Order: sequence, then structure tokens, then C-alpha cells
Amino acid sequence: MFARIFKPSKDASQSGLAGTRKWVLLFEPSSPKSADTLMGWTTSSDTRQQIRLSFDTQEEAVAYAQKQGIPYRVEKSHEARRRIATYSDNFKFDRVAPWTH
Repeated sequence: MFARIFKPSKDASQSGLAGTRKWVLLFEPSSPKSADTLMGWTTSSDTRQQIRLSFDTQEEAVAYAQKQGIPYRVEKSHEARRRIATYSDNFKFDRVAPWTH
């Protein structure tokens, strides 16, 4: 069973960065999920899917996986490129596209 070590990305529906600063260790599913016929719930015999460990740095997460003998895969995070624009940019003299009402 492999573990994924990654830094979660920002939720698209939220403007804040809560929960994106820590590294997370998640286990890959070892058995497929199935539907319970009586209740309709999704079930699995793999309980490691419920474990989510958080670490301050990538090195801490890797050290924990190595110490516990867990095979892991590190996924590099992609930093979002932000284009900072202000309201006054709409009225610049050298604006590329014309601005009209």
C-alpha cells in the first residue's frame, strides 16, 4: 500500500488559504469501494483510507513514512501565479485595451 505525500491546493470555491500550508500523508486505497445493498452506503474493508496525517514540512512527512516502513510517493505542489491588479489599473493612460462604459 502506497502513501501520497502532498501539499493540498486551495479550494476553488474559497478565497482563503486555510489548510494549504501543511503537507499531508494519505494512503492509496488497496481495495475498491463497494455499495452496501441494504443501506446504499459506500463501504470498504480498507481502514487506512480514513487516515490523514498532517506535517509542517515535506521532510517530516518523508521521515515518518521511512521510519514506519511505508512506501510513499511525493507529489510536488504547484504555486499559483497571482496577477495583482488594482482598481486604478482600469484608468491607466497606457492601458492595452480601451476602456469604455
